[in-house]
Amino acid sequence: MELPKTNPTTTNSWNKLTQLAKEPKTLQNYFADNTSRAAQFSIAWDSFFLDYSKNHIDKDIQSALLGLANEVGLEDARKAYFSGEIINQTEGRAVLHTALRAKENADIRVEGENVVPEIYAVRAKIKAFANAVITGERKSSTEQAFTDVVNIGIGGSDLGPAMITEALAYYKNHLNVHFMSNVDGDHVMEILKKVNPATTLFVVVSKTFGTQETMTNANTVKQWLTDALGAAAVSDHFVAVSTNFAAINAFGIQSKNVFPMNDWVGGRFSLWSAVGLSAALAVGPENFEALLDGANDMDEHFAMTPFEKNIPVILALLTVWYNNFLGAQSEVVIPYTQYLNRLPAYLQQGIMESNGKSIDRAGRAVSYNTGNIIWGETGTNSQHAFFQLLHQGTKLIPAHFIGFAEALHGNKGHHDKLMANFFAQTEALMKGKTESQVRKELTQKAMDKAAIEQLVPFKIFTGNKPTTTLLMHKLTPKTLGALVAMYEHKIFVEGVVWNIFSYDQWGVELGKQLTSVILDEMHNPGQVKHDGSTAQLLARYKS
Repeated sequence: MELPKTNPTTTNSWNKLTQLAKEPKTLQNYFADNTSRAAQFSIAWDSFFLDYSKNHIDKDIQSALLGLANEVGLEDARKAYFSGEIINQTEGRAVLHTALRAKENADIRVEGENVVPEIYAVRAKIKAFANAVITGERKSSTEQAFTDVVNIGIGGSDLGPAMITEALAYYKNHLNVHFMSNVDGDHVMEILKKVNPATTLFVVVSKTFGTQETMTNANTVKQWLTDALGAAAVSDHFVAVSTNFAAINAFGIQSKNVFPMNDWVGGRFSLWSAVGLSAALAVGPENFEALLDGANDMDEHFAMTPFEKNIPVILALLTVWYNNFLGAQSEVVIPYTQYLNRLPAYLQQGIMESNGKSIDRAGRAVSYNTGNIIWGETGTNSQHAFFQLLHQGTKLIPAHFIGFAEALHGNKGHHDKLMANFFAQTEALMKGKTESQVRKELTQKAMDKAAIEQLVPFKIFTGNKPTTTLLMHKLTPKTLGALVAMYEHKIFVEGVVWNIFSYDQWGVELGKQLTSVILDEMHNPGQVKHDGSTAQLLARYKS
């Protein structure tokens, strides 16, 4: 079954939403007119509580958004998504990262074959290997236990496991896990400065075992290791997550140290697979399994829950509303925990690489906005950085606030201050501060009238700034898995509504091709004619 190819702008719901967008109402008025608003626009699921009442919607807008989801065929698309249909049509692949965290008794077929037994075989291999390294049973070439792990990968082979490892640092064991991604040699050498070749394990993550950045770094590391320990050490210190067995063998990695990947999992959704090996090493395989279980719980919520109470569906439809009808160009993600410091960067890849498309599923240029810009930083750091723009800037920027009721280390004094900021900021963004409130405050400070008049305009906050609040009980491997899966399904729903293919990534290819041309040009000048700017820059670089 192919995904539907409905141009959303041709639907009745799109036309209705266009009209509703011309009838703006402030958040302050929404709350004043409906004392039950907070309860009506919130969803409780498991340990998640989603409050989306501070958004520019009402029952009519929500009804039209849900109508849009139905008109573009979201129900059928959702079934195809979970059943292994070839919904990544331009690459001829199924999209089954959800299968990686399915229950063991599930039956999920790709080309007629149930892939779940293979998935669980890989999971068992990850568990056995991780336990052997953590306990010291698996030793280095010098017969020492490993103390450090270096993950060598880029994109989804780096961002996912790096984000998970940092997010679950509270659950970390004694292994020090590092992430080497950038082909920048300085980045490589700074990581190598921190580790001892005799006690370091390297995990090379590349589906093709040919990614330029990854293999450049892997070969540099291999030379560094062999200089210290000899060529025979490679087989003890390197493992691979890949499918290219010939290239892996040529590199010197034994077949027993290879963890396979699958064509039906895109890189940016692959942390649940063997790509997550470094994360499993960092936090232990039991916590990695709990991460998968949490994601599976969210999968079941998304697959089974009616749209009006479905967290990923509601979040996606809010994005569509702001992006396509209210003119918002970006969305900010603000986790109020330092553990989720890497989450915004992870979501940048997941969302922008997936839905940054301008061609619809019928091969036509779209006439409407698709993927929006994702950015963010942790609270309260962000309050002292970009919140000025949120509060008094000219742009409409919907914000996601993510917080937890319980601190992991139990310092209630700190956590109360953190969460007081968390709640206060969403209220302040909504309510703002009126001119009369500003005048009253300044008058109480005994300022003279002229000074008050001069200062008043600068201290007014218009408010009416939209926020969505996700409050969870505690950051655990399981809640983290559900959180990440929630955003994955949000991506899917947006792509269905926008009538685009979310799971290919042709946009990264052109830069790769030109990089190869220019790299060759650096060593064989005069072979290719460049534009004036590029030629000038190359000449200056080589001079």
